[in-house]
Amino acid sequence: MADAPANEEAAPVEPVISLAEQLPPVNDWLPQALQPIWNQVSNHPLLGALTIAFVFWVFALILRGTLFHILHRLVDLTDSDTDDAILGYLRKPVFTTVNTFGLILAVQVAQLPGALTLNKILLSIIAFSWIRGLLNISSTALDALSKGDRFQIVETRTVPMFDITSKVLIILIGSYVLLMIWGINPVGWLASAGVVGIAVGFAAKDTLGNLFSGFFIVADAPYKIGDYINLDSGERGMVNAIGLRSTRLLTRDDVEVTIPNGVIAAAKIVNESGGHSPKMRIRINVGAAYGSDVDQVAALLKEIGITHENTCSFPEPRVRLRAFGASSLDFQLMCWIELPQDRGRITHELLMEIYKVFAREGVEIPYSKHDIYIKELPEKQSTET
Repeated sequence: MADAPANEEAAPVEPVISLAEQLPPVNDWLPQALQPIWNQVSNHPLLGALTIAFVFWVFALILRGTLFHILHRLVDLTDSDTDDAILGYLRKPVFTTVNTFGLILAVQVAQLPGALTLNKILLSIIAFSWIRGLLNISSTALDALSKGDRFQIVETRTVPMFDITSKVLIILIGSYVLLMIWGINPVGWLASAGVVGIAVGFAAKDTLGNLFSGFFIVADAPYKIGDYINLDSGERGMVNAIGLRSTRLLTRDDVEVTIPNGVIAAAKIVNESGGHSPKMRIRINVGAAYGSDVDQVAALLKEIGITHENTCSFPEPRVRLRAFGASSLDFQLMCWIELPQDRGRITHELLMEIYKVFAREGVEIPYSKHDIYIKELPEKQSTET
């Protein structure tokens, strides 16, 4: 097969027709009964344009005042405030659409110079109005779905992921509509966006890594807001916020630590609030001197664990003799507590009580001591004068 000539011109790219240019004439969609009235109006362009703009403005006011009033009365019958909020966000886009559509018809009738550009601007106003309304509606709907009293459709931990995804989709669709309104070919923009995306990806690889790690953390849920976690880098605290770029921990010193999600995704996480319940077991190591009554020591330790007001009755406290130490009998008191953040305080209170009870009951707590035996004293040497 013969090769194509080198000087053969490339096929021309068909221009994109904007949505403003695709608007049909009024005569094509107006009912037959209104055609005579429209013919009379079109004979007086300026007067007809003003009349149409006024009529659509009044119709938009009536629609907003009457229809939405009826809808609000209907949704007031429900206990949820979500439908009221959604209707509130729909009022402005609906009013803007009806009113602006009347202005578009008025521009066509008035046959003003630059009518096509004016129609593009008016259609863009409608698009922006709906983009803003849909962004607010998506956030409200997700909040309602995640806080359902009876049925929780969306888990709270996945709300940030769904929220950012829905907003990105709304912005992308809205941007595509705006490009079509102005007659801009989106294919060329997508190609340019691909090149720019590669450059931005190399320049902001750490930020993008944290962003993707945030998606994985939200989806995998190794922790949630309110959990107490320990990282292998030493940080410990309550999860205060989970973002798509970073996670914030509130330490016991009331200091907020912001950790990039990329660091957390690669770290070993110990979730003290994980499991079937937030309960946590603490272990108190206690030493008793050799010769002590082991039954008495075990009974005293268990009684201390049971009578403490902040330990759980179920599972009940346990006492174990763990080892014969170098100078002590090594016991361990194990108690369950309700919340991990109380671990330090309850440990302190249990140690204080153990010391008082052992002192009262005569149980010796061994400590390091050394006995020195001198076999013989060195002879005192006489000094010759």
